Amino acid sequence: MHQGRVECFVVDAHTLTILEFDRVRQLLADQAHCALGRRMALKVKPVAQPELVNQYIAQVQELMEAAGRIGLPPFGGVHDVREAVRAAVPPHLLEPEDFAVLAETLDATHAIVAWAGRLNPDITQLRTLCERIGDFKPLADTIRRVIDPTGQIRDDASAKLRRVRTEVAAARIRIEQVIDRLLRDRQATRWLQYPQATFHEDRLVLPLAAEHRGRVPGIIHRSSESGATLFVEPAEAVELNNLIIALKNDETVEINRLLWHLTHQVQLNRDEILRTMDALAVLDLVAAKVKFAWVYKLVCPIISTDGRLRLHDARHLLLVDMQKKAAQTGERTEVVPISLRLSDDFDVLVITGPNTGGKTVTLKTTGLACLMAQAGLPIPAGPGSCVPIYHDILVDIGDEQSLQQSLSTFSAHLNRLLLMLRRARPGTLLLIDELGAGTDPDEGAAIGQAILRELLDRQCAALISTHLGVLKSVAYSEARAENACVEFDMETLQPTYRLLIGEPGSSHAINIAARLGLPPRLVEAARNHLSESHLQLTRAIRGTLTSRRQAETARAEAEAAKIAADQERKAAEEQRQAFEERQAAFDRWVKAVAGLKPGDRVRVKRFDREGRVVRVLLHKQLAVVNVGAMEAEVPLREVEIIS
Repeated sequence: MHQGRVECFVVDAHTLTILEFDRVRQLLADQAHCALGRRMALKVKPVAQPELVNQYIAQVQELMEAAGRIGLPPFGGVHDVREAVRAAVPPHLLEPEDFAVLAETLDATHAIVAWAGRLNPDITQLRTLCERIGDFKPLADTIRRVIDPTGQIRDDASAKLRRVRTEVAAARIRIEQVIDRLLRDRQATRWLQYPQATFHEDRLVLPLAAEHRGRVPGIIHRSSESGATLFVEPAEAVELNNLIIALKNDETVEINRLLWHLTHQVQLNRDEILRTMDALAVLDLVAAKVKFAWVYKLVCPIISTDGRLRLHDARHLLLVDMQKKAAQTGERTEVVPISLRLSDDFDVLVITGPNTGGKTVTLKTTGLACLMAQAGLPIPAGPGSCVPIYHDILVDIGDEQSLQQSLSTFSAHLNRLLLMLRRARPGTLLLIDELGAGTDPDEGAAIGQAILRELLDRQCAALISTHLGVLKSVAYSEARAENACVEFDMETLQPTYRLLIGEPGSSHAINIAARLGLPPRLVEAARNHLSESHLQLTRAIRGTLTSRRQAETARAEAEAAKIAADQERKAAEEQRQAFEERQAAFDRWVKAVAGLKPGDRVRVKRFDREGRVVRVLLHKQLAVVNVGAMEAEVPLREVEIIS
């Protein structure tokens, strides 16, 4: 199904803008072979229909598999000719240049149809798509008998055109002979301003000095600005030029007849060609997705049916792109992958920790991966990653203060949160950055807790970052909420960007201040100022931290073992299928060889030439083949039977 004609995923422009989905489209479009795929790539949108998303993902997976065996589709020569095809309605005639491009494109469909014919029977999605691609080589050949690849009408396009152009060429030779004879005449050259012919429109004329008017019989077409030179067409050339004009009119009529015929042929095939172009656009888009996956090391996600989100070693695509560009200049950067789950044993994940800890990157990485998956794109994550179909993705990330509306940062965030709450329901993903920020910490924390519990009541999925420590407690009192933090290295005072689920984060402000040189007495005073509730929460967290860390480690190990087992099972299945295909091919070859008889056409691999069988020596596993002017004994394994 054409991606541009399906019901689009209801994601507001704000979400697409904040998560920079347009840049993903551009990176995808850069991998397209021709304008057909590029235009589709720039319009790719997430959809909310699981069957469509699975279809798009299956197309990519099938082409990845097929490319390893027969390569990507051969798009050489394919252009977007839909506008020209739609305009091919007599009496409007296409230009010869349009036909040249059209012929190249239609000829290329033959190679793509041949490529599609080599797809394995189990490549169902691609085969269905390729069935819409017509083979227009006969029409391409018809056009090329009239128009050459440069867009010029061939002399042999018709018998009449050949005759007319031959007569035009002969008349021009005779005109040149007339002019040449006059230029060699010493008497005549004394009457000329200079001994050289020039053109007036399409006619050769001589520069006669005005004082010798009448010396060269003919027609004066014009004079120089000074009037000293008259440009005369010799009388002997006038009739020949008139003949050429008449012949050129005949040529124009004949060319228009040929173009009308070709235009009519295109019109007769209009619907089939347009259907083929649409299918080629989708195929080019799928090929662009495959190349996109190869360039950025992406994987096709599993589309979950139970609402669970599991990302293994996910990276933010645009950070990966920045890393690639930096590597080209010799600069080394690192994109630390994150692993994350949601809607498994919890629906709301509260990410806490220092402001420099990469919480926002975690939210954006997750949101962008989900948008990409629902657009039928491979995602920057590890094998086994699983993404559900969300009916809505809503974000509140970054400083969205509106200067036009004169709203404060807090008001802008609150208005966005209110919009999100109105739309939050099961099947919705919310990404909220720094919940409770921008106002008094106590009041912000109170509002944050109220919003967290409302989201839990709405049974939607949410990733929420905050620097307010009190929000960590929600995960201890609500069964469907969980804490997480971005790991912080106290030795280097730098975040590691590893996401740790089950472990609430800390701002580490006092510890960081101590490491940076805050006097010990001030450090101790700061710790004494911490509230009792904060200390109690810290002790409670510390008491459960070991068991939670062990449980999370065990879960991660079990998940990794399952993914590894699935990959091994898939690899074994692929090896089995490959063996069966080779065995079947060998059986077909044995059957064909056993039926070889004198006169059969074969291709000899050793010579890469066709020949005919003279006799078969099965007991020696040899065949005597007539190749050109010679006979050769070749092993049967080097013989390919031509059906």
